Amino acid sequence: MNQSPAASIVPPSIHKWQMIGLIAVIEFLAMTVWFSASAVIPALTETWNLTASGQAWLTMSVQIGFVVGAFGSSVLNIADRIPTKQLLAASAFLAGIFTGLIPLVANGITSALVLRFLTGVVLAGVYPVGMKLMTTWTVTERGLGIGLLVGALTLGSAAPHLFNAFGSVDNWQIVLYIAALLSIIAAIITLLVVQEGPHRKKTAPFNPRYIRQIFSQRDLLTANLGYWGHMWELYAMWAWIPIFLLDSFALQHVDPRWARIGAFAVIGIGGVGSLIAGYYADRIGRTTVTMIAMIISGSSALLIGFLYGGAPWLVMLVSLIWGITIVADSAQFSAAASELCHPEYIGTALTLQTSVGFLITLASIRLIPVLQNAVGWEWAFAILAIGPLFGTLSMAWLRRAPTAYKLASGRR
Repeated sequence: MNQSPAASIVPPSIHKWQMIGLIAVIEFLAMTVWFSASAVIPALTETWNLTASGQAWLTMSVQIGFVVGAFGSSVLNIADRIPTKQLLAASAFLAGIFTGLIPLVANGITSALVLRFLTGVVLAGVYPVGMKLMTTWTVTERGLGIGLLVGALTLGSAAPHLFNAFGSVDNWQIVLYIAALLSIIAAIITLLVVQEGPHRKKTAPFNPRYIRQIFSQRDLLTANLGYWGHMWELYAMWAWIPIFLLDSFALQHVDPRWARIGAFAVIGIGGVGSLIAGYYADRIGRTTVTMIAMIISGSSALLIGFLYGGAPWLVMLVSLIWGITIVADSAQFSAAASELCHPEYIGTALTLQTSVGFLITLASIRLIPVLQNAVGWEWAFAILAIGPLFGTLSMAWLRRAPTAYKLASGRR
């Protein structure tokens, strides 16, 4: 295989898997800010007298910010025109600053939402840019590489729940300070150590029309449709499963701390799912792995409500199965997009894919508390099964597409 001219810029002392592991560590550290405020919703509810709407907006504001940042980045081709290292480092640093300002200066929901929105905007320079960086180090192992990165993102998203398990209403600020510090550390490591790999493409020219090409290319659009169905389910589950576990465990008189630890485990175990799915997707095919994962996660969304208030061990068992499968497919949609799009615009394609996906999450995140009030936790999560059903059908179509040979070196 011929390497790109960029291969010469990579110091020979840098081992590929060392750099891949380092990129995953950076993603983990930076993404701890994402759910940092959401993890302390019970404490903020008591401190700021939050309504159900206010609780939802603490998560939705980050999603909105991410959509704005990612869509703007797509239109301007920022992820393909600004050096990846500098963009990732600056974004992680600003995400840490905005998160740290919440306990420092915010005295209510309004100022917190502004800072959460800004955090989301700059995180558009962390997640999709990290995926692009991973593609410069991988080709045949791309599913595993991006799977490792999404696994790190998953653990980072779960980490604040673990911090919060040992906190209280009086010291919720420490959760946000820790997340802020970790994101700033990620920025420093990026600047000092990170390098792009030998498969880096040349800097792309400004081409806002490429977005239209993404929507008109049927195979790429189908891969995106699968991702968007997946996103309908993912972040609504991540946002509300901690509250579901708190309420369900309370009916069994279980210490709330166990619910917080359970929330960390349910979200964090998705990292294991991402690694397993990445390993097998490179060997048996992207569409096969994504369809299996979505069928199991969608079934879990339908089942979990029937267990509400039941035996904690059984609730946790199904929740963990849901947690390990709900994010297992995520990296493979991104890997598929990187294989199907124009190679010079991988950053733009991935950023657009994620921006639309996170826009969709706004509806499902806001819908869950409405349904919970209307029909209870017994049925609130069932509507999320629509996403994996739609995603499974999309990937079944992609599997039959003439260009499916581009996926995972010919493994559909």
